Amino acid sequence: MAIKRVGIMTGGGDCPGLNPVIRAAVMTGIRQYGWEILGIEDAFCGLIDLDYSSPHGNRWLTERDVRDIHVKGGTILGTSNKSDPFNYAVERGGEMVEVDVFDKVKANFDTLGLDALISIGGDGSMRIAQQCIDRGMTNIVGVPKTIDNDLGATDYTFGFDTAVQVATDAIDRLRDTAESHDRVMLVEVMGRDAGFIALQAGLAGGAHAILLPEINYRVEAIADMVRERREAGMPFSIVVVSEGTKPAGGEVSTLGPREAGAMIKLFGAGQKVAAALSEHIELDCRVTVLGHIQRGGTPSNFDRVLGTRFGEAAAHLIAKGEFGQMVALRGLDIVPVSLKDAVGTEKRVDPDGQMVRTGRSMGVCFG
Repeated sequence: MAIKRVGIMTGGGDCPGLNPVIRAAVMTGIRQYGWEILGIEDAFCGLIDLDYSSPHGNRWLTERDVRDIHVKGGTILGTSNKSDPFNYAVERGGEMVEVDVFDKVKANFDTLGLDALISIGGDGSMRIAQQCIDRGMTNIVGVPKTIDNDLGATDYTFGFDTAVQVATDAIDRLRDTAESHDRVMLVEVMGRDAGFIALQAGLAGGAHAILLPEINYRVEAIADMVRERREAGMPFSIVVVSEGTKPAGGEVSTLGPREAGAMIKLFGAGQKVAAALSEHIELDCRVTVLGHIQRGGTPSNFDRVLGTRFGEAAAHLIAKGEFGQMVALRGLDIVPVSLKDAVGTEKRVDPDGQMVRTGRSMGVCFG
């Protein structure tokens, strides 16, 4: 099959490194293969409705369009975590319900004359890509991104390194004010069900406690750590809290029930820990929620290079007709892996792993 027109989209949450992928895929596709490349707006929204309008808009991309975008955060194509064509939210009878609109996606894909699609996203986006393949839209290649680093098929996803650096910088700054005021500073970071950001930023920033989704915490253990430090002449502590952490016997903190077409929103983990901890210690507890600060800004050098390598590799997979694959980092090499295998393997922090053991050896409390 001769490839002439390729679509490219970014789905799920934004993160540093998306634009380097777009740039590399577009430049490789145009320079190496002479393709026309369509930038699809806001993930599948631009394929669900060809009249869908946003500041971005479906558009044919040139090298000029992607010039120097590798230094910018976010994505020039826009993104959405509410565009799952198999669970798309529409209003019916005055309420929002989820419907399957994949047939519209396939029809519009054909109307645009697209021969293949590069889908850039996290585990949810990769799962949707595999569902599209299962339903007959087979010419898809995946590119993994997530600040959570929770895709098991790749050693690293771009966006993670930048998010860890942002969180580490925040911990460094909060240490100064914590020590000045003899406070317990709690720093809530993203990660959903995986604690990699919290673990790596906590170790890099010298946190005294690191609370992970993979290890249910006991507030008494954290209080004991704070008291021991105070008795040793160190009346301040830094506690890093992953947003998906929960107390032993308790539940994760959320903003409420899941909205139609969207994921459950995690909210309040840091405040929950602070409120419980305040009942056991006399020191002032303050919470800083980094939130979307971790998603924005200039990508780190690592994420720029990894995104560039992923985008270039995805273009070559399409040229070779190796569809149903996802590019992945294994060791130092970029390799193709089956999308089906990729979405079936989630990565989590090993509670008995080397990095947790390193933290424990350094006296870090994991709750």
